[in-house]
Amino acid sequence: MDERSDDSIPVRSGEELPVSGLEDYFTRHLPGTSGPLTVRQFAGGHSNLTYLLRLGEADFVLRRAPFGNVVKSAHDMAREYRVLSKLWPVYSPAPRPLLFCDDPTVMDVPFYVMERRQGIILRRPIAPDISIDPPTARRLSTSLVDALADLHGLDYNAAGLGDLGKPNGYVARQVGGWIERYAKAQTSELPEMERTARWLADHLPPDSAPALIHNDFKYDNLVLDPHDITRVAAVLDWEMATVGDPLMDLGTTLGYWVEAGDPPALRLSATGPTDLDGNLTRRELADRYAERTGRDVKGIRFFYVFGLYKIAVIVQQIYARYVRGHTRDPRFARLDGLVKVLAEQADGTIGTGRL
Repeated sequence: MDERSDDSIPVRSGEELPVSGLEDYFTRHLPGTSGPLTVRQFAGGHSNLTYLLRLGEADFVLRRAPFGNVVKSAHDMAREYRVLSKLWPVYSPAPRPLLFCDDPTVMDVPFYVMERRQGIILRRPIAPDISIDPPTARRLSTSLVDALADLHGLDYNAAGLGDLGKPNGYVARQVGGWIERYAKAQTSELPEMERTARWLADHLPPDSAPALIHNDFKYDNLVLDPHDITRVAAVLDWEMATVGDPLMDLGTTLGYWVEAGDPPALRLSATGPTDLDGNLTRRELADRYAERTGRDVKGIRFFYVFGLYKIAVIVQQIYARYVRGHTRDPRFARLDGLVKVLAEQADGTIGTGRL
């Protein structure tokens, strides 16, 4: 195992799993396994909870909704399990799911178990033993956008996922839906969020040809080959996958893509090494995507602004859970500052017209 892939920690207080019951359940339902079961928690991520299970000599990954979840549709484990069940045979970076359980006598919420893909997950700060020079950064960022383009090129109907979403009117529904989510999670007034919401609603583009989309495609949802860090070995966190406008997916990726010339506060928010020397810029990322897919990206500014807004809403929802006492995770205590930074970037992009 590459130690850099194991960012697991002891399970956080209040997020423990029923280990004894799970050990019995797994040894009965995962062929060839035996105890003892040990559980650790993956430190990254702010939404669904992800755990490392070690059952005897075997490693697995368990996904469940967060404690105190109030957005049921955002944490549908059965849906996520189904997506991976159909996807892993046709898209090699998708991990293979192994087991789904919605028995309340086993756990209080539905969960699923999948294979564990070994490799490196890049987060900030980057581990000191990982070196990314400019040529490597360029190949790595190109691989990321190519993996997204490959996903969007899949025949989702042939994969059995044609009924996953409602692509007609997707952009308008997403804009309206995320504006509504923000209103429900709002804890203070933020004029930049209000202005951005109005601009998005007033500048809806026409729908483009639909694709299977991930909706959270970024560095810390990728597992990289430890022998070749520029190769994507796995794509994680499929909870928001659907069939819809692929430019919305690209816009979310751009929303996470912090550049060296961005405002200092935005650069501090970077979750991956997108601002390293050699990386594709947001514009170059969009152009590479257009080259690989043949799609028109002239209107990409709208999708970038939407990506920033959506990420801000996701962060606000997490912050609201903390403010309202549904989680005690100390990582969430200052997320309101990140919401403001993202909102300022979206508002400023509208004003300048630059990507």
